[in-house]
Amino acid sequence: MAVLPELEAFLELAEFGRLTGKSRAMHEQTPQQARIDFEASSTFLDVPLDNIACEDFTIAARDGHSLAARLYRDGQAVDGLQPVMLYFHGGGYVVGSLDSHDALCRRLAAQGGFALLTVDYRLAPEWRFPTPVQDACDAGNWLVREGVARGLDASRVALAGDSVGATLATVLSLMAVREPEELVLKPKAQLLVYPVTDATTHRASHRDFAEGYLLETPTLDWFYAHYGRTPADLADWRCSPLLAEDLSGMAPALVYLAGHDPLHDEGLAYAERLRAAGNDVTLLEQPGMTHDFLRMAGLLSEVEGIHVEVAGWVRSRF
Repeated sequence: MAVLPELEAFLELAEFGRLTGKSRAMHEQTPQQARIDFEASSTFLDVPLDNIACEDFTIAARDGHSLAARLYRDGQAVDGLQPVMLYFHGGGYVVGSLDSHDALCRRLAAQGGFALLTVDYRLAPEWRFPTPVQDACDAGNWLVREGVARGLDASRVALAGDSVGATLATVLSLMAVREPEELVLKPKAQLLVYPVTDATTHRASHRDFAEGYLLETPTLDWFYAHYGRTPADLADWRCSPLLAEDLSGMAPALVYLAGHDPLHDEGLAYAERLRAAGNDVTLLEQPGMTHDFLRMAGLLSEVEGIHVEVAGWVRSRF
């Protein structure tokens, strides 16, 4: 299936910017400049809803660092503790923030039935592997330890994310089974939208959609070069969960892929491995979309229905 016409126009505009010298590919920039451009471009994808209750605070990480966190609620009165979607943003471990994904988090929280908590884990190259994993783990443990004080039910948590945020979500889901002494949280579900599952291998989709489809294969390689300390880091299951020896016993998963995405094939392979290991897996795909479609509600009318779909699936697991 071809790329949706509205999305094709957006991609052509991005390409025109490069041809005229007004913009550069992310992998041709410094991490600092890429972060500025990523934040700026995020404002074109959607407009944040203003009817969502939002609270900023900090969570203590294991080394004394304070992680910025943001809690979203739909504003409806709730009796008792609320279930939680713990959401990790994408950005290749190098770019992305609470603000870049603010509009998306608001839209998901607006679906109702759960609070949404997101955390600003530390980024590479200043903080390389495994720091983002440890930050995500510390956020999960904070929910168990202190979530009740903010009206959050740590016994009903869905781990969620897009791109490498989905990687963090599924790594925590596996950690909950394999390393309970490290992560005490026991998730009820995992929502994985176009996850990175193998940072060591180029598959057919990496070649078929290498350039011109928003996320580019050279950019992925640039992300991994900044994130991993050594090649062994990229092969670690906490970076490449597809390479984990045992994926059994994990929380039910919704794996949602984009048809025109270099990450498509590794996401498909991961869903198949999860299913083969005996897990409950729902696999969905948007064949006419690219990476990052979940943040494009301001560009694509179809995305609002996807938000309704994924939020409904999460609610059904609590």
